[in-house]
Amino acid sequence: MRSTPLLLVAVAIPALLVAQSPSSATPEARPTSVMFSFETFADRYGSYLVAAFDSIPASKYSYRPTPAQQSIGYIAQHLEDANYDLCALLGGPKHSFSAKDSLPDTVKATWPKDTLVARLRASLRFCDAALARLGKVDDAGRASTLLAFETDLAEHYSQLASYMRLLGLVPPSALPPVKRVAIDLPASALAPYVGTYEIAPSFELEITMRDGGLVGRTTLGGPRRLRPTSATAFFAEGVDAEITFVRDASGAVTSVVLRQFGRDRMATKIR
Repeated sequence: MRSTPLLLVAVAIPALLVAQSPSSATPEARPTSVMFSFETFADRYGSYLVAAFDSIPASKYSYRPTPAQQSIGYIAQHLEDANYDLCALLGGPKHSFSAKDSLPDTVKATWPKDTLVARLRASLRFCDAALARLGKVDDAGRASTLLAFETDLAEHYSQLASYMRLLGLVPPSALPPVKRVAIDLPASALAPYVGTYEIAPSFELEITMRDGGLVGRTTLGGPRRLRPTSATAFFAEGVDAEITFVRDASGAVTSVVLRQFGRDRMATKIR
């Protein structure tokens, strides 16, 4: 399975899209660098899972490699339940369960594909909100719950990716980045974007000029060439990540919006 370094964090994260609900491009509550890593990991595998379930034909939801294994529909409903159970332990409002939620897992596993995917998306949005409220990891119990939640996403994505290979389908993480067409901009148009942008406390994106173009590097990650698609929008070479520069009323560059996994994050220019 292909692994592509992500521009924004120091772990290997290829991109797909839209598992989590996109946030607006306004500044969010500032997570710590540790929480940023937890959130990004959840975005990664949540997006993979939804993209995988979306791409598997409804006729294959009863598929399982052997009678002892879970079907694709069973995995979908199990993930929904596990997300609500684990993320409820992080505090905040509880999910309101209905009588339909109490049906046996074997019954829920036979629900239509659209129903299962929509319910999985809703459970991921619930977890998004729970992680956003945390702000930081300050005790071992909370860290353990976060690890359990994210391990569950990763393990079931691995399971689903194996099923897809057996069905002759390509898992989302093995797809190439979305192709984009770069335009030419003069160095004078790029120079105002050079600077350091704070993604989270102690976690920064540094943008420099090299060979007439922009290069982005995070505090912990390697450099990525940034290619323009407009006067303010850029993509990172080799990954499915986008950066849009934001100016104030006077025209000064004040921040960037980082878009990946269907989520927008604001990073403020600090120097």
